[in-house]
Amino acid sequence: MTDTALVPRRAVSLETVAMSKRFGPLAALDDVSLRVPAGSFHALLGENGAGKSTLVKCIMGFYSADEGSVLLDGKEVEIRNPRDARAHGIGMVYQHFTLVPSLTAAENLLISRADAPLVVDWTKEKRKLAAFLDRMPFKVPLDIPVAQFAAGEKQKLEILKLLYLDQHLLILDEPTSVLTPGEADEILGLLRGMSRRGEITVIMITHKFREVLSFCDSVTVLRRGRNVGGGDVAELTTEIMARLMIGDTQIRERAARAERGTGKTVLELAGLCANSDEGLPVLKTVNLKVHAGEIVGIAGVSGNGQSQLFEVLAGQRPLDDGRVLIRDTPFEPSRDSYYKLKVFGLPEEPLKNAAVPKMTVAENIAFRSFDRPPIAKFGWWLSPAPLRDKARELIARYRVKTPSPETAIADLSGGNVQRAVLARELSGDVDVLIVANPCFGLDFASVAEIRGQIMEQRNRGAAVLLVSEDLDEILELADRVAVMSGGTINYVAPVGETDRATIGQHMAGH
Repeated sequence: MTDTALVPRRAVSLETVAMSKRFGPLAALDDVSLRVPAGSFHALLGENGAGKSTLVKCIMGFYSADEGSVLLDGKEVEIRNPRDARAHGIGMVYQHFTLVPSLTAAENLLISRADAPLVVDWTKEKRKLAAFLDRMPFKVPLDIPVAQFAAGEKQKLEILKLLYLDQHLLILDEPTSVLTPGEADEILGLLRGMSRRGEITVIMITHKFREVLSFCDSVTVLRRGRNVGGGDVAELTTEIMARLMIGDTQIRERAARAERGTGKTVLELAGLCANSDEGLPVLKTVNLKVHAGEIVGIAGVSGNGQSQLFEVLAGQRPLDDGRVLIRDTPFEPSRDSYYKLKVFGLPEEPLKNAAVPKMTVAENIAFRSFDRPPIAKFGWWLSPAPLRDKARELIARYRVKTPSPETAIADLSGGNVQRAVLARELSGDVDVLIVANPCFGLDFASVAEIRGQIMEQRNRGAAVLLVSEDLDEILELADRVAVMSGGTINYVAPVGETDRATIGQHMAGH
């Protein structure tokens, strides 16, 4: 890298013209035109499968578009691969970090260069890196291994890496998914400042309307591979953007929150301790009570013990110490205890963790009841007719879209897999419901349906433990929020008596 390459390049405009991309019979992109002015902060919205990822992969050169072209500053450019994109100053920050944890920030920056020297003169290189950071609106420590960085610092380094490589059109894919609210606002605010100074152009893929309204200048919405609208953020509302994303899809009305007094304690986590697969502590004396008719949301940055807590409650990870109590009765996560104590659950990625993909929808729905009447006789004889009848009833009640009960559950969409598993888990008398990231990656209709089902169980008197990395979901559903940081719960408060900033500070461990 030459010294002249360290001089910031001005932001560029991007335009895609009539871009189309097919995968067999599927039109992933259909005549998509997009214009992002130089120095703007642009949001790219759309549900899963809308074509956002395909569009940016065509811009980045991971895919070759079947038709259409890319223009930078009004001039058509050919991008055959990511190396060409880099040569044109286009860089991408991915949803998951691409850094080498054991290397320092300086080493991560250096190895990202195509011309990284075989023998490094660190005195010279660190002097150049320091000069580069002096021009940046945010800094990271150069000599500390990235493994010791907080999530916000890692995301800053990912962005700095692109600027160090002279990339001044930045594509951000869900850039705040692993950040606290404070970290997210800080980083997006800094990038917005750079764009307004004409230093960079930003395209951000996101599902968080709050961030769009707070930081973006303009929006493009994709639906089913087509550009269906957008415009200046100042002229848009959350309702308008949501309607563009979902089209004519009917959204289920969310269950109203029933007013309830404080019920009896139903679920109690008393001093839970557990280790990782490597023997290191991941849960450290977790204490929490959940009352009847209450949703308690577990918030926290990914990797602070939330997944392991769910695994303990599901019987997938052994407890090293502590007890789980259901109505003061010790709970062991076995099939018999789940049945007797009326405990039900919905894990993250249910197709992977709560279903057998090659088995039918009817068979998956029957997992809770296949060994009990009327499906089972004499304790072992399965009757196919009652199994199918029960499945048809639940498919209709929970609006599971499936060609038939005999369809393999793996052939359903993500939202319908979620509905089918919920149909199984909510079809009985529920005392305790434990759910983890129940709406991750789902469309608006499925999100509304599933959140409504969770609220209905709360209104019926169930104690609900909601583990979610989506703080907006917790603020919408929960009665109380509990924050996990460093493997323990460090903050509990009623949702009406706290705010996003306070929760974010505790998520960061402060």
